[in-house]
Order: sequence, then structure tokens, then C-alpha cells
Amino acid sequence: MTQAPQHPLLRLLKGTWQGFSIARQTLWNLLFIFIICMLLVGIFSSDTPTVEEGSALVVAPSGVLVEELGGDPMEQAMSKLTGQEKPQTLLRDVIKAVELAAKDDDIKILVLRLNGFHGGGLAKLQDLSTALGAFRESGKKIIAIADNYDTSSYYLAAQADEILLHPMGMVLIEGYGRYGTYYKGLIDKLQVDWNVFKVGTFKSAVEPYIRNNMSEAAKEANLDWMGDLWESYKSDVAAARKKTPDEIQSYIDDFVQGLEAKHGSTAQLALDAGLVDRLAGRAETREYLIELVGEDEDEESYLQIDHRAYLEAKGKTTAGYGHGDGIGVVVASGLITGGTKGPGSIGSESTAALIRKAREDEKIKALVLRVDSPGGSAFASEVILRELAKTREAGKPVLISMGQVAASGGYWISTASDQIWASPNTITGSIGIFGMVPTYQRTLAKIGVYTDGVGTTKLAGAIRPDRELSKEAGHAIQLMINQGYQEFISRVAEARHMTLEEVDEIGQGRVWSGLDAQRLGLVDNLGSLPEVIAAAAELVELKEDYAVYYVQKELDFKQKMMAEMMNSFADIAGPAIQSVLPKVPGAKILQHVNEELGVLEQLDDPHGIYAYSPCDLD
Repeated sequence: MTQAPQHPLLRLLKGTWQGFSIARQTLWNLLFIFIICMLLVGIFSSDTPTVEEGSALVVAPSGVLVEELGGDPMEQAMSKLTGQEKPQTLLRDVIKAVELAAKDDDIKILVLRLNGFHGGGLAKLQDLSTALGAFRESGKKIIAIADNYDTSSYYLAAQADEILLHPMGMVLIEGYGRYGTYYKGLIDKLQVDWNVFKVGTFKSAVEPYIRNNMSEAAKEANLDWMGDLWESYKSDVAAARKKTPDEIQSYIDDFVQGLEAKHGSTAQLALDAGLVDRLAGRAETREYLIELVGEDEDEESYLQIDHRAYLEAKGKTTAGYGHGDGIGVVVASGLITGGTKGPGSIGSESTAALIRKAREDEKIKALVLRVDSPGGSAFASEVILRELAKTREAGKPVLISMGQVAASGGYWISTASDQIWASPNTITGSIGIFGMVPTYQRTLAKIGVYTDGVGTTKLAGAIRPDRELSKEAGHAIQLMINQGYQEFISRVAEARHMTLEEVDEIGQGRVWSGLDAQRLGLVDNLGSLPEVIAAAAELVELKEDYAVYYVQKELDFKQKMMAEMMNSFADIAGPAIQSVLPKVPGAKILQHVNEELGVLEQLDDPHGIYAYSPCDLD
């Protein structure tokens, strides 16, 4: 059959469209090739930073201080690309840079730039302040600059020789508080049966689902350990600023009256109270720093190098330092769950694999486990504990270094050790167990949906979320929770040479500060991670020039290349991509609720038994 000839106009439109499509495809291909070339040039032609004589080392921690950056490099790059990245700064990187700079003749001063800093816990702040104190003792000056200071950033600023504040800024030290979101009212309206099983008067992790407010027992326990942290904070800040703790407390308690006297000027209030040394805007600050270290004419600013570039210039990495025999460090940071997890989380299999890797490395003579975790799955905690026990059986001592939090499952895994060290302000203990089984059969009934059937045993379908939990099933779960608690306190009793009754008395899910934990016998010594590493080296009789190895999952060449390319692409294309992403009203509130519910989603213990204690501070 002969095809009818096309209309000339149709042929013209079709040809034009085809030409446009070819041009568009060619343009996209050229753009893609250009981006790849730019990435490759950036990766392979990047020069190693250099340190110019008389420079300022700039420590500008972004986001929160962490023991381990969350997510693998590809996940971090994707978060950066979409704008979902939560800024984090690796604590040991900052400390190492400060320590090196104290002995480096090319570094003249240290600048603490704190505008983007969001804290990370008092224990981490104290570890960093120790390094800052050593820098000052070397005879070099520290200058703190920021538009505003909050509780965490002011703690670091107080360690400086001079604190500069913007004339429209403020010093707002709020102290410590713990406030949670409670869902019982919503759960009741939805007619969900939230069945809770626990052992421990103070085990408050379940309270948001069975109460509309904090229990008196939880308030008592929280005020106790927060009080220890607050007294330590005031003492440290007061000593650094040559004041008394009462003066720090008065500044906060009388903030409104003081503000009235200064006609609303928060900056003048801070200056007159002696919390800052001078008021200076951005231009004045830059000029002052140029006076101290000289000008970088290319950048039109003062001569400087940030701590990350400084470490790169010095050839230092986060994998450790030294060579030959040494101490291995495994970081256990985040929620404890089953399986394999990336950095910033504790997976039973992945963390156990790192411990095993350290045990099988002949260069590693002792292991330090750095714990910064509120706990999680009891089963996953036990898997990790047994791997630590095997390491001790192999003749390698295991020392625990507790970070900001080592509670519940974080304490469970700590019992398989030769020594437990904590910061005075570590949040630890919370020796207790719980389980939760929500069922929503009443919710379904409201919309006319029902569940029915038969089974060959009483247990068939007994723990379905769409059926009411039977008394027999509930009793069985409580028996398992009771046994889990007995297992927990037995582990502690054996490790700490205590009776079950003694552990139970200080257990019951109660949280303690590191200071109280040592007094109660839950902790052997108080000290920082470097002190624990030194104690481990002494225990195995290593020479002074011993190596320190951070045991991590290694990326292969392809993974490193992809991560570098993704990071470079995120730097180039991230702002454009983020500009077209939809903005959700109330996103911060939704994100907060999503994070809390996300914890529930991650709790994956095969028996539904958890040693978990959220200890976040506001």
C-alpha cells in the first residue's frame, strides 16, 4: 500500500522538531562531558594546601561535633547534593589540628569561628577545650569570633584569650534542659493499643507513648545528671573567664533585668558582664586579624588556613598515626541495631567485623572501643559484647572510652572490657529493658475492617498488629523482658564485681553522670580518649612512639573515585538542584517528628527487647 505524501508544513514541523531534539541531546551530552571533565580535573589536579609562615589556624566547626561522620561517603555526597546534609565535624580531626598547630612555628594564632557551630555534648567540648588549653600554654593566642554565642559555642569561646562579638549579637546561655514530645493523646484518639513491657522504674524511653507528660521519676533522674553537667559547665566557663560560677548563673537568671538596664542591647549586656572582650562587626574583626597575622591579598582577608586544609597540608588522616605496634581504636557511635550499618550507626555485624579486624591485626596490641551510643537492640548489643569477649580471650586487652553517651545498650557492650573510662560528664547507666507491641484493631474497626481466623496453637497470630494482644502473649513478653533485665544486671554484676542486688539498686533504667557512675562502681576511671589510649599502651608495655590505628571499613579505589566525583558534583550542582526542590511548610516540625518515629523504625531486635535510653539535651 502506498503511503500518502506528507503535507509540506507537517514535514517542516517534523524536521524542525527532530533538529531541536538532536540539538538538545547534543547539548546535554556536551554538558555531561564538560561536568565529568571538570570533576576529573578537580580530583587529579588539586594541589596539596601549604601553610604560610605566620598564618592563623581557623577552627570553624560546622554543625555538631561527632565521634564518627554519619553515613558512607556516597551517602554523605547525596545528602550534600539534595541539601539534606546535616553538618558534622569530626572531633578527632579538630583536636589533632590544634595539637599540631601548638608546635608549628608557621602557625601564629588560632581563630575560633563559631557562627556555624551547633554543639555536640559537654564531654566532647571538654576534650576539645583541653587541646585549646595546651595551645594557649604554648604561648600562642586564641581569638573567638561569632555573631552570637549559645551554650555550646560560648563554652569553647571562653577558652580563648579574646572573645569578639558582633554589636548586634548576643550571648545566650540557656543551660541544659530535656523536653520531649508525647503522643498518648494522639494514640488514644486513633484507638491504638500501645502495649508496653519494661523493667526499671526510671526506664523513661517508653513514656512518650503511654503518657502525655514526663513522669516524676524521670524528672528526678534527669535533673540529677543534668545538674552535674551544669555545675561542671559553669565551673569550667567561670575559671576560663576568671569569674565565679555564681556570676555565670546570675547572668542567666537576671538576663531580662540586665537587658532592661542596657535598653535592650544584648551585646552591651554581654560586654559589661565581662563575657566578651570587645564588640566588632565583620569588617572590624577582619582588620583586627590582619593586624595580628598579616593580609592575604588574593583573598582580601587575613592570612589563614582552616583545620581541614591544615591536616591535609601536614599529611595527617583520620585513619590514625604512626607505624609499627600500636593501639587499635574502634568507634561505636549511634543507635545499636542488627546487621551491617554505615559509619555513625552501630550494626551488630559491621561493628563486630571491625572488632574482629582489630583482633586479627598483629600490629594492634590492645583495643580501645570509643562508645557514644544511647543503646538499642539488646540482641545486637550481645553480638558485639561477645566479639569483645573473644578479643580479650585472644590476649588483647579491651578498654572502653565513653564519649557523651554510653547508656543502656551502650553500657551493655562496655561490660566486656578490662577497664571502663568515662568523662565526668558522660551520660551512662540506664540499666533497664523494655519492649513495645502496638496493635490497631480498634482503629481498623472504626472504618469497618476486622480480622478473624483460626490457628493450630494459642500462639498462632498472637502478635499480629491488627489483633488485640492476648493476656497469654502479653505475659510471655513480660517474662522475656524480665529475663532480659536479669541477663543485663548479671553481665554488669560479673564485670563490675558486684552482687545482683547492688546492680539492681543502681539500675532500674536510671541514668547517671560519669562522675556518679565512678562513685557507684560502674566506671573505673575518668579521662579523655587520649588518656585511655595511653593507658592501653601502658597496659601492653608499648614504647612511647607507639602507633594509633582507627579501625574502619576501607573503601576500594572505585568507591573512593565515585565518592570524590559525587562530592565534586554536589559542590557544583547542589545549589541549583536545591533551589528547585519543593519547600514544605513546617518542615522543621515534621523533620523532628520523623526523626523520633525513625528511631522506632530502626529498632529491629528479633525478640523486640531493647536496652535504649534517649538522652538528648535541648
